[in-house]
Amino acid sequence: MGNSEAQAQTVLVTGGSGFLGTWCVADLLRRGYRVRTTVRDLAREPEVRAGLASVTDGDDRLSVVAADLLGDDGWAEAIEGCKYVLHVASPFPQAQPKDPDELIVPAREGTLRILRASLDAGVERVVVTSSVAAVSGGRSPAPGTLTERDWSDPDNPKLTPYARSKTLAEQAAWDLVRERGETGKLAVVNPGAILGPVLTAGRSSSLAVIERLLGGMPGVPKIGFSFVDVRDVADLHARAMTAPEAGGERFIAVGRFLWMSEVAAVLRDRLGEAAAKVPSRTVPNLLVRAMALVDPPVRSVVRQLGRKVEYSSEQAETLLGWSPRPVEDTVVDCARSLID
Repeated sequence: MGNSEAQAQTVLVTGGSGFLGTWCVADLLRRGYRVRTTVRDLAREPEVRAGLASVTDGDDRLSVVAADLLGDDGWAEAIEGCKYVLHVASPFPQAQPKDPDELIVPAREGTLRILRASLDAGVERVVVTSSVAAVSGGRSPAPGTLTERDWSDPDNPKLTPYARSKTLAEQAAWDLVRERGETGKLAVVNPGAILGPVLTAGRSSSLAVIERLLGGMPGVPKIGFSFVDVRDVADLHARAMTAPEAGGERFIAVGRFLWMSEVAAVLRDRLGEAAAKVPSRTVPNLLVRAMALVDPPVRSVVRQLGRKVEYSSEQAETLLGWSPRPVEDTVVDCARSLID
């Protein structure tokens, strides 16, 4: 699409002050769109604009409005006149809450609120950010490489509140568009653990992996993740938004699986002095389980000890021409950005 054609079109991005949301806004501005983004508190607008100014010059095509996933106020106005909606905003805790509903209710109700308002307003396509947590949840060990046909079981008692919230929110979205006969208006992106350069103070718990390694942990637990670059996830949202064949589809977005020890090795190898505190020894699983008793963030990953899950991004690559950058570059760009 030509730039002038894009400029006549407005896209709403929910959660514009978050780690992924800001990059989605940046990506769309670079493509020439007008972008409207929501934040819970307008006090964050200067921070969002400052972060975006470091990577794009489309400030005059951006408007920022206040709206909260937990209430109806402001959403009809936010969506009015938009051709597309990217629903990126979602609660993502550093530690899992005691009451799973603290996550599940805002995730599911928020998604349905945005989707209903978007369909009512005649939006052409809504892209919802889900997670691989809605694909792999709780089965151990996972059978082979997982694809978009795989689903987490929300009734599995081993599922974390976060994974349940993403699964139930995504299932509710698909149920709603099926009910309304508008399945082609929904596309879903299921990213792995998102890393990359940081534009605002909006944090995700996957960034904590790099922060903890740089800060000097006593050692590295045997935990790994399928990482993906935040810029590549934003790019996939834009592709899923406009491609006719993306309607009614899910898209897993992952790069390579790395154990934390491999991430630590990349940091030491490529950052030199800046990675002086990055640990080189591994921590026995038993010790990690003991730490989990007193450290809530550790508790939320203890079930992943020694567990390697493989996902396929083939659907995004073949259907939408998506291609993620090397995960080692992502790790280094993320670390440099956090150090700065």
